Amino acid sequence: MTRRGFLKRWLSGAALLGVAALLYGVTPLLAPRRAKAKRNYLRPPGALKDDAAFIAACIGCGVCGEVCPPRCIKFHIRDGGGAVNTPYIDAAEKACILCDKCMEVCPTESLTMMPRQEIDMGVAVIDERACYPWVDRGVCGACVSICPLGKKAIGYKMWNQYRPVVRDACVGCGLCVEVCPHPSVPIWVVARPMGVKA
Repeated sequence: MTRRGFLKRWLSGAALLGVAALLYGVTPLLAPRRAKAKRNYLRPPGALKDDAAFIAACIGCGVCGEVCPPRCIKFHIRDGGGAVNTPYIDAAEKACILCDKCMEVCPTESLTMMPRQEIDMGVAVIDERACYPWVDRGVCGACVSICPLGKKAIGYKMWNQYRPVVRDACVGCGLCVEVCPHPSVPIWVVARPMGVKA
């Protein structure tokens, strides 16, 4: 092999390695990690309260999503680590109807059976500065009428003024979020504060 042939091969190998490294560096920009929603990001009903324990217990089988009638259970794709293939619900997109099917089929202890009123996916919060009845922009009541737990979980302020208020029995299913007609969605589900209704 001549010196010129050796240099040609070496330069072409270095160029190939450089292109590969460039593609490797650009790939995260083409497929960025999905950001977690700050609101309405829920675990399915019956999920372990500690998220790390839930991720450790869930085997990512996907059975809970297969049996879900409204198809509200989705799975993490690009979150990396143990969170990949774990289920979540985005209530703004599609909410849970509390049918209990996901809890029934879970092969691990990540989703455990419990009575409907003991489910704790979070708690609904209403922004009174944006909700139509609260700012006197009309009568709504969609969130109150859709709630599967009735007026124990969400009802009207005293004197039936059509101003919705969230009560202690709310389990955070997110149906109120899904049905809210306001474009800015002034109702959302957040994690329940520690020490409040377990």
